[in-house]
Amino acid sequence: MLTRRAALALAPAGLAFGLAPRLARAASPETFNTASIAINGTDPVAYFTNSAFGEGDYAYGLEEYALQWKGATWLFASAENLAAFEAAPEAYAPQYGGYCAYAMAQGAIATTVPSAWTIHEGKLYLNFSDAVRDYWRKDIPGNVAAADSHWPEALNA
Repeated sequence: MLTRRAALALAPAGLAFGLAPRLARAASPETFNTASIAINGTDPVAYFTNSAFGEGDYAYGLEEYALQWKGATWLFASAENLAAFEAAPEAYAPQYGGYCAYAMAQGAIATTVPSAWTIHEGKLYLNFSDAVRDYWRKDIPGNVAAADSHWPEALNA
């Protein structure tokens, strides 16, 4: 169950972006997953490497390139991406367990979608929607500081 303080803090964004109906419940797993598959089955390494321009795009992983980490199954698009993640999972895993970074900045948790992502200072942040991502990007340093102050305690709020 979401704390009253967190729900009130998130309410303006929730109303503006439709966040409220998909807020996660208390005692949430450390990694956002659906049916034990982390971050909607996307390959976290691809966000960094799936482009000739440095910063990538999302790609869905394949079951043949799967890895158990932090209570969920992570899928990768290639053996190379799996190996990169295995060698340095903290370098590629999204912040806040793959939950919405903006919601975490408000002291709450919410699900994420693959298209709503940002890499900032070498770290991957996922968001609830593209609209929430745009709001998150208005003050990334401030939102990161706020989210860091709530993580991981918000999982048990």
